[in-house]
Amino acid sequence: MKLMEDVFIHDAVEIDTTPEKIFAFLKNLKDDKSYCAWHPQDHLSMKWLEGEPWQEGSIVYAEEYLNKELHKLKFQVVKYADNKEIVYVPTSRFLRRYVPKLSFIVEKKETKSIFKASMHYRSPLLLRVFAKKHLQAGLDAVRKHMKEEGENIKKILEKESI
Repeated sequence: MKLMEDVFIHDAVEIDTTPEKIFAFLKNLKDDKSYCAWHPQDHLSMKWLEGEPWQEGSIVYAEEYLNKELHKLKFQVVKYADNKEIVYVPTSRFLRRYVPKLSFIVEKKETKSIFKASMHYRSPLLLRVFAKKHLQAGLDAVRKHMKEEGENIKKILEKESI
């Protein structure tokens, strides 16, 4: 058994809109109101501590529930490709060891777009052995959260274009 095992969590949703409109939505995530409107079930608070939303080097702080537990998270944007990709990482070096990369990717598909969210997680051997159920519950919560965010952005953006 490996000491660290890589786990990749992905979700994708087809949205009847353009990549530009998806990125405009993401760039509009500037405060609690806009953040909570995206995922009212779990999102609580968001603020940009440094820089403009989703620009390389920017730092964002967010509070949200995952698996009924409050998480206070701080991320730095490490890559931004307009209307294509955002890559961000935890600002904590300790946490980055276990969650080295998160991303949003948008691909154009004829008249629609595919919105993809992903998380790279490194699972330590001790956690896999001694807390397997807790680990699985946490990963399932992230999958559920990603899926809901994708469904919510789809509803919001497709409703706007009606």
